[in-house]
Amino acid sequence: MSILNKLFPETLFPRKLSADTEQRLRLVQARAEEALIRTHVENALLFVDTLSTDVGYERALDIYVREMGVPDPLASVVATRALVALGEALVPAASLNTVNDEGTAEAVPMPRLRLDEAAARRRA
Repeated sequence: MSILNKLFPETLFPRKLSADTEQRLRLVQARAEEALIRTHVENALLFVDTLSTDVGYERALDIYVREMGVPDPLASVVATRALVALGEALVPAASLNTVNDEGTAEAVPMPRLRLDEAAARRRA
């Protein structure tokens, strides 16, 4: 019997997990991945806001992903969610396009651009 088998017998670390344990493991992993993505998006938005005077938002997101070493599948999700957050600040929602009683569209107020909202949420 090898030393590893003596130190780590299979009875302590079974190779097959129960179905219930596997399901809980998948749920916990999904929550952890979602928290990681959310944190990356908040930090990416803060990064974009910080570099907004020097580079464009697409370049800033590119730099963030490269410097933080975000792996490719995750980088795509982070960049997409960050762009969605930036887009929501720039493009008014369709529900804001209201029509008055005369049948003409009312003017849509310009949205306030606040790229540092993620930083403010983290401070709160």
